[in-house]
Amino acid sequence: MSAHSTALAAPNPIVASLVLLGATIAALFAANTGLAALYKELLAVPIEVKVGTFDLADPLKNWIKNALMAVFFLGVALEIKAEFREGALSDRKAAALPLIAAAGGMAVPAAIFLIAVRFDPAYAAGWAIPSATDIAFALGVVGLLGKRVSPPLKAFLLAVAVIDDLGAIAIIAVFYTDTLHMLPLAVGAGIIGAMAAANLIGVACQWVYLGLCFALWLALARSGVSPTLAGVAAAAFVPMKAPGGGSPLHKLEYALKAPIAFFIMPLFAFANAGVSLVGIGYGVLAHPVTAGIILGLAVGKPVGIAGATWLAIRTGVARPPEGASAIQIVGAGFIAGIGFTMSLFVGSLAFPEELQDQVRLGVLAGSMLSASTGAAILALGGTRQPATASADAAATR
Repeated sequence: MSAHSTALAAPNPIVASLVLLGATIAALFAANTGLAALYKELLAVPIEVKVGTFDLADPLKNWIKNALMAVFFLGVALEIKAEFREGALSDRKAAALPLIAAAGGMAVPAAIFLIAVRFDPAYAAGWAIPSATDIAFALGVVGLLGKRVSPPLKAFLLAVAVIDDLGAIAIIAVFYTDTLHMLPLAVGAGIIGAMAAANLIGVACQWVYLGLCFALWLALARSGVSPTLAGVAAAAFVPMKAPGGGSPLHKLEYALKAPIAFFIMPLFAFANAGVSLVGIGYGVLAHPVTAGIILGLAVGKPVGIAGATWLAIRTGVARPPEGASAIQIVGAGFIAGIGFTMSLFVGSLAFPEELQDQVRLGVLAGSMLSASTGAAILALGGTRQPATASADAAATR
């Protein structure tokens, strides 16, 4: 990751991942105890926002998915923009390996999912579910492993995760949009134009972009396009540097880190991870959607990432992370198979409520299997090489 990301490394990734894990456990507890009915009723509470002729009504769960996740996507998009402008992905040669690895790590899981569901049109819409990586959980697992994960390998894994999220955002925009309504889209286009104009004339005030982002969210909420993409659009125009100095982008990115890590992501996990485990047996695990997600995350991710990495290095297109062995790359591929938040979000867009238990179970099982396997591989084979050995290895390449 870039220097600015390290400098603004708040909150602690281990603490953030533990909070996220706690929210997941709480959801599973609520869905499998006497609290199950209350849990469902809470998420179904209707919330209505009415301003003049504008009226938007949805249950609480949809507000979490569409409104709070727009803020999550704003934070992710700001980080992605910073990485491509001045971070680890700003250098083409440095970015080549994670770009190729991420492409393999998205394509292979999607292919495995489609094979698992036998290209059935009823289930094929979920092909993108195992293609995403949960940055928060990946950071947490890597943080727990400490010095067993070398800085170059950690940078590679995080770059892959960032590119994965960028790919997931693009997939949502292109493949998970239903009926389009042209008037709200036209209004949204005008708001994006206003963002571009503000950037062009050097407006550095974050609140201008946040206000326009909210207006864009309202327009997209009526357009048929996922309103979460409003956050992505706003991030594209928040300036990297202000005319008088400082960075509006870094300042906003930093301000959003704690709310996203300690409120938005845990709340989303609590609202979406509550799958009932009563009666779950082989039949449920063997459901095409469940099996496809598990195999995509726990098999497709490491195979896709390790395979694409090997190919890129073998052909001379990219350099391996300094001091990283083949087994460490495989371990990183497994860690990237922790889909969780992003996979649950894509699943909520891909399938109706009738299939959400299969989605949740597949994402939970696949992510847990990936995390445990990746952590074991890196713990056993991930001891960092001495600096001299790394230097010697680099000199021979």
